[in-house]
Amino acid sequence: MSRLMKILAVGAAGSLILGLTGCGAGDTGAGSGTGASSDGSLTIGVSVYDMSSFITAGKEGMDAYASANNIKLLWNSAGLDVNTQATQIDQYINQGVDAIVVVPVQADSLGPQVDAAVAAGIPIVPVNAALNNDKVAGNVQPDDVAAGEAEAEMMMTAIGGKGNVVILQGPLGQSGMLDRQKGIENVLAKNPEVKVLAQDTANWKRDEAVNKVKNWISAFGDDIDGVIAQNDDMGLGAISAYKESGKTLPPVVGIDGIEDGLNAVKSGELIGTMLQNGTVELAAGLAVAAGIARGDDIDTAPVYNMPQITKDNVDEAYKHVVSEREAFLKALPALVADNMTTGKIANEGMAGQ
Repeated sequence: MSRLMKILAVGAAGSLILGLTGCGAGDTGAGSGTGASSDGSLTIGVSVYDMSSFITAGKEGMDAYASANNIKLLWNSAGLDVNTQATQIDQYINQGVDAIVVVPVQADSLGPQVDAAVAAGIPIVPVNAALNNDKVAGNVQPDDVAAGEAEAEMMMTAIGGKGNVVILQGPLGQSGMLDRQKGIENVLAKNPEVKVLAQDTANWKRDEAVNKVKNWISAFGDDIDGVIAQNDDMGLGAISAYKESGKTLPPVVGIDGIEDGLNAVKSGELIGTMLQNGTVELAAGLAVAAGIARGDDIDTAPVYNMPQITKDNVDEAYKHVVSEREAFLKALPALVADNMTTGKIANEGMAGQ
């Protein structure tokens, strides 16, 4: 598996609207809400929690899959605001789109929107972050508990199973944060000589992590033996905080395998990451939503399993994320179609997958 990313500049202020054919959330009559049109085309609305590095890569994957499969995408970012995301979903339902893909801001949200989508016959599929709602038509999620366990195990190995750590968490209440935290805590419970000095959210954001970790450095100084970041962006923020503070960098671990994260694994600044290729995962989510809308016989709830990335295999992962990205994007629609038949939706043809 691997992640690609030549990050395109996206202005994500509050509500971002992008469409493959110039269509945005303000359009009316975007789709029929009853499956493919007579020409086989679909209109699918997408609402994501925010335009993080991971989501930006995911958009490129969705665009590639949509272009190859006669799908028109409507795109919105909620800017980490639950009410904004609810409004975006309401707009898609009113437009009569054929399906909705959502990367939710919070797990316990969008209940009325899911009910309205069901009533309108529009399948709604949460991807990457879960909704606590059994009425959704599909569900494409990573195994975040396993990812949290794996990154915590990497940290335990790095510090010899004893010492003090700090934990940078994702947005509080989001499923990714909750599940990765559960995985981390599972490992900490087996390592009683490791103490958590502090843990708090940095909302998946690099700049917030810089400020958070600077405060922790001021409070705890050299007592911090390791930083467990629930995603790469926050881990990279921790690295920046140590550089700016002039302190010796302790082991830092992340999750996602974004371009900068892989570069940090190459340099040794990150001891490792878990590769969750947004390009592949969000394209798989779109494939599930499109399959449901078209009435295909598919697995509506495949699980995305992340492989561990260290210095030993980072160069192979880097090809898909960065150095051979254009070729990977070109091959992505066929890869996703094959993955949907095997059920291994994280497969990218890397050794060991």
